[in-house]
Amino acid sequence: MKITYLGHASFMLEIAGKSLLIDPFISANELAKDINLDELKPDYILLTHGHQDHVLDVEVIAKQSGATIISNFEIVSWFAEQGLEGHPMNFGGEYTIDGITMKSVVAQHSSVLPDGTYGGNPGGFVIWDASSCVYIAGDTALTLDMQLIPQTCPPLDVAILPVGDNFTMGYKDACLAADFVNCDKIIGCHYDTFPPIEIDHDEAQAHFANQGKSLLLMGIGEQAEF
Repeated sequence: MKITYLGHASFMLEIAGKSLLIDPFISANELAKDINLDELKPDYILLTHGHQDHVLDVEVIAKQSGATIISNFEIVSWFAEQGLEGHPMNFGGEYTIDGITMKSVVAQHSSVLPDGTYGGNPGGFVIWDASSCVYIAGDTALTLDMQLIPQTCPPLDVAILPVGDNFTMGYKDACLAADFVNCDKIIGCHYDTFPPIEIDHDEAQAHFANQGKSLLLMGIGEQAEF
């Protein structure tokens, strides 16, 4: 499994020979100015919730790539009105396609689409194939529901957790979330893009290290394999 960071909470996940794009917010992110939208050709686009900083570039990328959108019913229905293909899910459900299983899991946040349409419940995904498994938390507070993930999913190789605070949990709660999901390898997201979510990288990584965990704060365009 290869993970490429595209800035904010956007990632490209390559697993089982397919490309999954997570929460594309690129064109309006000054930090991601070197990412070329025209080069993104995912097979699937996974959306955790409807906020603009997670769905901004969906229409452009989906139309140029033919990608299928996977999200909750409300978000998939909203994009269907724009002529985009999607597959709806809801909490607790699993969907397997092309050798990849995706499980919809709870997040504690809010969700509204850019035009003010109700965006359904925010969520996260656990994604796995025969050899690897990743938890993508989406925007969320720390929640006890995370403790169910090790009981209902394969062991995690890595978890992608928000660490920017203010709108989501901060790095201290994310470190506790790592305990809840039984995973010591964490990739941080949803930090530094805007002033309210800027973090001290050294401080955050030291906090994880002191708890026997690793926090990877990837550079935009950087890749990691698990």
